[in-house]
Amino acid sequence: MTTTTSENSENTSGGQQPPGNRPKGLGAIGWARWVWRTLTSMRTALILLFLLALGAIPGSILPQNVVSVDEVNAYFRENPELAPWLDRLYLFDVFSSPWYGAIYLLLFVSLAGCVLPRALVHAKAVRARPVPTPRNLGRMPYVARFSTDASPETALERVGGVLRGYRTERYGDSVSAETGYLREVGNVLFHLALLALLLALAAGAFFGYRGNMLIVEGDGFANTLPSYDAVYPGHWTDTDQFEPFTMHLDSFEASFIEEGDLRGQAESYVAEVTYTEAPGEPERQHRLEVNHPLSVDGVQVYLLGHGYAPEFEVRNADGDVVFDQAVPFLHRETRSYTSDGVIKVPDTGGEEIGFVGVFLPTAAEDAEGELTSTFPGPENPAVTLEAYRGDLGMSEPQSVYQLRTTGMEELGESPVMAVGDTWELPEEAGSVTFKGYKQYATLQSNRDGARLPALGAATTAVAGLLLTLFVRPRRVWVRATRGADGRTRVELAGLGKTEAAGDNSEFHEITKQLAGRLRSESDDNPRTPSDPPESTTRGSDR
Repeated sequence: MTTTTSENSENTSGGQQPPGNRPKGLGAIGWARWVWRTLTSMRTALILLFLLALGAIPGSILPQNVVSVDEVNAYFRENPELAPWLDRLYLFDVFSSPWYGAIYLLLFVSLAGCVLPRALVHAKAVRARPVPTPRNLGRMPYVARFSTDASPETALERVGGVLRGYRTERYGDSVSAETGYLREVGNVLFHLALLALLLALAAGAFFGYRGNMLIVEGDGFANTLPSYDAVYPGHWTDTDQFEPFTMHLDSFEASFIEEGDLRGQAESYVAEVTYTEAPGEPERQHRLEVNHPLSVDGVQVYLLGHGYAPEFEVRNADGDVVFDQAVPFLHRETRSYTSDGVIKVPDTGGEEIGFVGVFLPTAAEDAEGELTSTFPGPENPAVTLEAYRGDLGMSEPQSVYQLRTTGMEELGESPVMAVGDTWELPEEAGSVTFKGYKQYATLQSNRDGARLPALGAATTAVAGLLLTLFVRPRRVWVRATRGADGRTRVELAGLGKTEAAGDNSEFHEITKQLAGRLRSESDDNPRTPSDPPESTTRGSDR
């Protein structure tokens, strides 16, 4: 906050200053001005930009709900004490958190208040005349002098033909010229494009949506709100007006590296899908891969990952089939794809039954005799189950991936079951058969109508940055006066305004061209040569 005082120390009426000369900025308005000036300074914008980048780090390290709820749940299982604290700080929803939104909004206001006035000032500067010629050109970093028989008027007329690309203005016995003002245009353009990029990203977040879904081989998906496992609509997105496309997962194939230090890492995911853009439209085929999303009706569908869905057949005590389907199991980590899942069988004709299972794609015993999976590919698939009997609590909202065992009777644990094995449940409660497995794909749909504007803003920002880096602002002044000997004395000065200002080769070339033209067009005696130019360079004295 600043205060101003009158230059006249003489006061009137009891030593008090006139109202117009009282110190300003001591009240709420002064504080508001100070806050605004601080917020819209370039230093504050850089600090906020740094904080925005710093705040994005947790979003790239920790799993995010907007990308994969399964990975977030797995993090909670692996870190039961740390995860709730991270969740309180919105570190699993970084980009929709209040603190990240506050930084984003402050950065937008800061850039707008900083760049827009600057752009208006520069727009006036671009249309302004070149600055008047300094009185003493000898103080410029580059100065060249030579004499010619051409008249001063002729010398100044020839300047325009030499200074191509320069904007020139005549001031009496001199010409002032400048070029490279597009450098500042590039600077302003870069910041305006950055502001437009923030607007585009915000528009995409407000009007778009993201949704995650899990589809087992042979199953389909309709783009409606209930079909999503998790959906994140924008604040102004109409969830009743989703694009009416459908999709069917025909097959899925995952391959893994089998040898070397990278054994077990994913090599490729490929999903063959059939989709329709709207009811009644013809079906189309698409090969969905990690870097090859499906684009349908303005929505991009991305392949995020995959897992296994073991198939089970459950019979009740009477031998009737009461459950027969594939159940998605969520893998704990990607090195072995050991997966956990839940089977809920409410309709048994008697008491409800639930199972908690572990699926191992390549089952084997480790050195301690513990059962584990040694490879993510299905080389020796096996499952183990724990059976419970009682109320599954299906009347209450609950996750399909969790079994509420409180109040249920534990029936026992199964042996290790290979494909085709059947476990007869204790107390003649029925049986369960491990029939095999299918694979599933985890997908994300993303509608962002601001993608193209964001791309255009980013491209414009790069163009502005290139102008800033490669355009060199320069100024040239040429003064021509008649000397005592009757000849015309030409003085040329150059000023570079960038880091490469010490390179005066361009100014020297301009001097040579101007001297050459005047030598061939001398008024009194064309064959009388001009004196050779004498140039001086003043290092960094600018």
